[in-house]
Amino acid sequence: MSRIQARFEALRSARRKALIPYITAGDPAPELTVPLLHALVEVGADVLELGVPFSDPMADGPVNQRSSERALAKGVTLHDVIAMVREFRKRDFQTPVVLMGYANPIEAMGIDAFVRAAKSAGVDGVLVVDYPPEECTQFAALAKENGIDPIFMLAPTSTDRRIREVAQVGSGYLYYVSLKGVTGAANIDVAEVAARILKIRSVTRLPIGVGFGIRDAESARRIAETADAVVIGSRIIQEIEAAGPAQAIARVMELVRPIRAALNA
Repeated sequence: MSRIQARFEALRSARRKALIPYITAGDPAPELTVPLLHALVEVGADVLELGVPFSDPMADGPVNQRSSERALAKGVTLHDVIAMVREFRKRDFQTPVVLMGYANPIEAMGIDAFVRAAKSAGVDGVLVVDYPPEECTQFAALAKENGIDPIFMLAPTSTDRRIREVAQVGSGYLYYVSLKGVTGAANIDVAEVAARILKIRSVTRLPIGVGFGIRDAESARRIAETADAVVIGSRIIQEIEAAGPAQAIARVMELVRPIRAALNA
């Protein structure tokens, strides 16, 4: 059983919903990434999504795009991101870590080399935005063989057939994009999200996390009424961007604490 599966089973037994924060590796500074990860765990993160900086992040809105640009300007590579996970694991053996990014850096490293390095560092899941399930069966199988959950996205436009395909190939959890558009958009239709989650649950027992557009404690609480997890990223990145390196950790903790409290309630 993977760390992700174990974490969701423990949450289910405790009747709690998962909080999955996202940060971009290397932003606002490479030396702050691991401390930020530990700080997020301290304020209640159940699973961590760590973004791999990429020059053309098609699913990311302007806030996350700028975070990638800042990290790339500091020379952060996929090798560096994996090293950050390895450093994080020196203190935390329990919290699942998911790498989120795009195919190009992985294929440049080589799929086999990437999976070996990720496993050795303690990565638990990989969400590759531009790997549709029908085009990455080899990658997904190799990841699973090495105890890494391949995580896939579903969208409001996903057909019933696509939902079934993703449910068959994915593991760990499914990531449901709450709206049409890029990260950081607003105006979530909670009723529509709830209806889509019911449809997805009809074909899979995997936990369902919802992201894109969750910005505060209230939106997180409303989504968690039907989802198993809430994913919050752009709002955290906004706080990092506004705070700068000196205040980033304190500001992120201040943002996330009430969201965790809302999910607990």
